[in-house]
Amino acid sequence: MALKLVIGNKNYSSWSLRPWIAMKVAGIAFDEEVIPLYEPGSAEKIEKYSPAGKVPVLIDGDTPIWESLAILEHLAEKFPDAKLWPADARARSHARAVASEMHAGFAALRKNCPMNMWLPPKPRPQPDEVMENVRRIEALWSECRARFGKSGLFLFGAFGAADAMYAPVVARFHNYGIEVGPVARAYMEAVMALPEWGEWRDAGRKEPWEMPGNEPDWPTVLRV
Repeated sequence: MALKLVIGNKNYSSWSLRPWIAMKVAGIAFDEEVIPLYEPGSAEKIEKYSPAGKVPVLIDGDTPIWESLAILEHLAEKFPDAKLWPADARARSHARAVASEMHAGFAALRKNCPMNMWLPPKPRPQPDEVMENVRRIEALWSECRARFGKSGLFLFGAFGAADAMYAPVVARFHNYGIEVGPVARAYMEAVMALPEWGEWRDAGRKEPWEMPGNEPDWPTVLRV
């Protein structure tokens, strides 16, 4: 039975992007179902799949796996050849730590810069608490690249689960015009050059659904 990934709007759903892009880059076949968030009947549709009532959720046979990081761990076990985590034990532990930090942290960045793929990129001033998050993420990316990423363009060389966890951050930095240093900028350019990134972005920009809370200029909706 084919895997099925149930996701929210591609324009807005940062958590849905994470397992989707990991599976796409790794070549793991799956069916997808998009359920637009906060539309009439959306909650009921999601609850048919997810005991938490949230997306994303991966359906593997009769087993639902919810939460992005749990989905990535499930996929890593099921498809070891996909190498979602680094082979080296030290790098693997580090990758899990930085992925977990993303999963649990950076609340200020999430609140002030919700993912919005169709938002025209331009500098938008951010409060100090957001910039503290930005500096921590930059330091984290730089350390990963310096210690473990020399064999490729991504945090641990090849694109993997840790990169998938930070893919929405790349979108946030880009669309909100957040200034970063050369290491972070080169990493962002590598992520955004992925064909899979372009596929998600282009699909998101074509969606009709609008979420006021994710539009910084609401009631005006600016689109690329």
